[in-house]
Amino acid sequence: MGIVSQEAILELQALMDSVEEPLNITFQNVHQGFRAETLVRFLKAREWNVAKAHKMLVDCLHWRVQNTIDDILAKPIVPSELYGAVRDSQLIGMSGYSREGLPVFAIGVGLSTFDKASVHYYVQSHIQINEYRDRVILPSASKKHGRPITTCIKVLDMTGLKLSALSKIKLLTIISTIDDLNYPEKTNTYYIVNAPYIFSACWKVVKPLLQERTRKKIQVLPGCGRDELLKKRWVRIITQCRK
Repeated sequence: MGIVSQEAILELQALMDSVEEPLNITFQNVHQGFRAETLVRFLKAREWNVAKAHKMLVDCLHWRVQNTIDDILAKPIVPSELYGAVRDSQLIGMSGYSREGLPVFAIGVGLSTFDKASVHYYVQSHIQINEYRDRVILPSASKKHGRPITTCIKVLDMTGLKLSALSKIKLLTIISTIDDLNYPEKTNTYYIVNAPYIFSACWKVVKPLLQERTRKKIQVLPGCGRDELLKKRWVRIITQCRK
C-alpha cells in the first residue's frame, strides 16, 4: 500500500473519529475490529477520494441506524412457513473456503424464483445473510487464520436460467444497490458457471445496472467451472457438472 493510500486511510480515520455516538456504535458492527480494512473498502469504492469515501461511509451508517440493521439478525422472518418459502426460492448457501481462507458462497441464480413473498422479505433475507457473513463468518475465519479476512467469493450458478428471470429486475436492482452503497468491496470475485445460451441476453440487461468495479470482478467460466476453480484456489468442488 503506497504512501498516498496510507495518507488517505489516516485522513478518513481522523474524520471517522469525530462521528456521533449512534453512528460510532453501528460502525463497530461494520468493522468488527478491522477498522483499517473497512476504511480501505470504502476508499476503494470511491477511487481513494477521501471526501467521497467519508460521505459514503457516513451515509451507510445513517442507513443502518434508520433501518435498525444492527438488530436485524434478531428479527426472524415469520411465520416459519414464510421464511421457508423465501429460502426455498432464494437459493444461497456457504459451500466452503478458498485456500486463502475466504468463505465461498454458492448462489443458484437460475433456479431462484423470488416469487413466494413480497420484495420486502427478500431484501430482509439478503441483508440478514450479509450481516451474518460480516459479523459471524468473516470474524471466525479471521480468528482461525490469524489475519483479517474481510471478503468472500461468490459462485453464481446459472443452471435453469430463463428470460422470465428479467421480471425480477426490480428486486435485483434494489439488492445490488444496497450492496454497492452499504457493503462495498465485500466480494473478491464472482464466478459464473453453467451459463446457458440465454445468459448472454440476460447479461445485456443486467450489466448496465452494475457498478464498473463490480463488473470487473465477474468471470464467466466454461461449463460447471470445475477445472478452472480447482486451478485457481478451491479447497473442494462446490459446483456440480451437468451430466
